[in-house]
Amino acid sequence: MLLFQFQSYRRNFIQPLHTSHGIWRVREGIIITLRNSEGKIGQGEIAPIPWFGSETLQEAQEFCKQLGDTITVQDIYSICDRLPCCQFAFESAVTELRESEKIAATIPSLEYCHLLPAGNKVLQQNLSSISTSTFKWKIGVYPIEEEIAILQQLIKQLPKNSQLRLDANGGLNLSQAQQWLTVADNCQIIEFIEQPLPPDRFSEMLALSTAYKTTLALDESVANLKQLETCYQKGWRGVFVIKAAIAGSPSRLGNFCASHPIDVVFSSVFETSIGRRAVLKLAMNLGNCDRAVGFGVDHWLRN
Repeated sequence: MLLFQFQSYRRNFIQPLHTSHGIWRVREGIIITLRNSEGKIGQGEIAPIPWFGSETLQEAQEFCKQLGDTITVQDIYSICDRLPCCQFAFESAVTELRESEKIAATIPSLEYCHLLPAGNKVLQQNLSSISTSTFKWKIGVYPIEEEIAILQQLIKQLPKNSQLRLDANGGLNLSQAQQWLTVADNCQIIEFIEQPLPPDRFSEMLALSTAYKTTLALDESVANLKQLETCYQKGWRGVFVIKAAIAGSPSRLGNFCASHPIDVVFSSVFETSIGRRAVLKLAMNLGNCDRAVGFGVDHWLRN
């Protein structure tokens, strides 16, 4: 039996994050704390993104409230799949309880992909001051002709030997995706284009993945473990961008990644250091060490 407490949090973005899903201004979530009979503490983070298919913050809060002051490890590993963020948070807290060492010391060895602002604002960035060689830029936010023109300028400003990820968040149609892939093939600096089409257009994305030189990645299509398994079974062999904090059970996710030869990039959901610590441990063990993790986002949120 473990003692249980939870506390909601609210963090404002320094500047709103513009994606094809809309504008994100505030990150809300829950920090949970478990304490065992020896007084040792383990923490986890519930950081929902309902438009990706996770539970809502309200659903997570209601789940925490009905638990009372205690929970068993058996109950934790029985949390239903309708609450993937809760699964992640509680299992992460149990894992921390069981470990004798913090993992923070292992984090610096990972390269972070720096998230750039959408649209023209990207051209105002001092890119040479950023200590990474991998950048990510949101597309599908403004008219395609405008974004392609901005891309041509951005490429000239990127530090030498940089690579760029283009993230559409499922906001393109087939014609636009083809246009972006043609541009990407020609400029030869694009590491991959992330989720060009909505999740329900999987067969078209699969066809695109073999028709162009530029690598494609799935994100919204693999938001939870069941979707990840389904896309793999259907033949996806491009990149899998995994937002572990919303994907569900980290133990089951780890088992799947360890037993399937997939190209994985772990990515942030703008969680706090508590959630990040748990995700980066998975990234160290399961991610593709040749690709930067999607955690270059600290400059977007206020503490």
